[in-house]
Amino acid sequence: MERVHLVSLGCPKNRVDSEVMVGKLQSGPFELVDDPALADVIVVNTCSFIQPATEESIDTVLEMAKLKASGSAKKLVVTGCMVQRYGKSLEDELPEVDHFLGTGEYHRIEEVLHQQGGQRSYIDTPLYIHGEQEARPNSWARHSAYLKISEGCDHKCAFCIIPQLRGKMRSRSIPSLVTEAKRLADEGVVEINLISQDSTAYGRDLGDGSDLGKLLRALAKVDGVRWIRLHYAYPIGLPESLLRAIADEEKVVNYLDMPLQHASGPMLRAMRRGVTRDGQERILERVRRFVPDIAIRTTFIVGFPGETDADFDELKSFVEREKFSRVGVFTYFQEDGTPAALLPGQVEERVKNARQKQLMDVQKAISKALHKEMVKKTFPVLIDGPSKESEFLLSGRLATQAPDVDGQVYLQSPPEDARAGQIRQVKIRRASAYDLVGEIVDG
Repeated sequence: MERVHLVSLGCPKNRVDSEVMVGKLQSGPFELVDDPALADVIVVNTCSFIQPATEESIDTVLEMAKLKASGSAKKLVVTGCMVQRYGKSLEDELPEVDHFLGTGEYHRIEEVLHQQGGQRSYIDTPLYIHGEQEARPNSWARHSAYLKISEGCDHKCAFCIIPQLRGKMRSRSIPSLVTEAKRLADEGVVEINLISQDSTAYGRDLGDGSDLGKLLRALAKVDGVRWIRLHYAYPIGLPESLLRAIADEEKVVNYLDMPLQHASGPMLRAMRRGVTRDGQERILERVRRFVPDIAIRTTFIVGFPGETDADFDELKSFVEREKFSRVGVFTYFQEDGTPAALLPGQVEERVKNARQKQLMDVQKAISKALHKEMVKKTFPVLIDGPSKESEFLLSGRLATQAPDVDGQVYLQSPPEDARAGQIRQVKIRRASAYDLVGEIVDG
């Protein structure tokens, strides 16, 4: 059997693609190995959302190419967003690579690995999205998994290259997603995170009345699944069925990941977001009216071309007013191939970095205050396992803390029966801006 090492870079959506590739390889004459130095074949699934991600992808490919040059590996395959973005030009730039697969061709991985010489690049308009029939080993944690509900995006945000990399919006059917969720539950998954490029638009392309609300209610019927969390909801067009499902369904956690990107009118127009600040405030009011205790996670971009001090001050006041549960702040990158790259008024890096710090300081104070209100109260916590901070602690997460991005709950003096995958009642003892410390009190 040929030994294969796969490197997955970038977002959880890319990780799911990598899992599909692993599933296909496991059904053939291939053995997956953790050490690239022991591999006959190395596959790198790349990210190219912003320039630093592209640089990381190139560095990783070159690092893996050294193993091929030393004779450890016989074949190097590069897949994913960087391939889709730069196309066949990579053949000249990276002669060490044997094959390139675009974002709509990764399902051909087994075919390419069997190939001897011949065609190097497989890059076409992205149309493929995996279905429930694809074996997909969960690589995240035994009790937690990502479920990709759709692929592609029809929006034309000025800063974003994703539609070029992932193609037009295409949804999976509700039965397909329920079947995959059942399989994950049978494997021990209790927490499912729904992901896509634009979750709000889920189902519109199917023409059968499917939408997020119907999907969430169907998934809530899957035995074994305890928490369902929604990510990447575009703010415009949130269906009422979604909000009612969050409010009604116990398994659908009171959490909404809704990237807003800015609050200033001029910036929202320049970004081509299709909404005003007043519109965003109405959207947030509507969400909170349906689910009063919902935790809203959002992201913002600072330093977008033309952003003035007044624009940034308006963004700060917006964050102070709305008191979001979680906020991520990114500095703008001038990405080739996007409309924003050609805009005048590019902001200096030092200004971008200063604004990022200022806005995160605003949110840090808000987060700390919200967390302090939780001290001495009891909440269900999903245990993830031993903490990376100390071998004497377990770590877990509230329903309002998504994996890898929203902080943790550290569990002091855990009882002997505590283990990963359990949801236990935890009394919060201490709080910081991003993490909490608590004690299991249900046993």
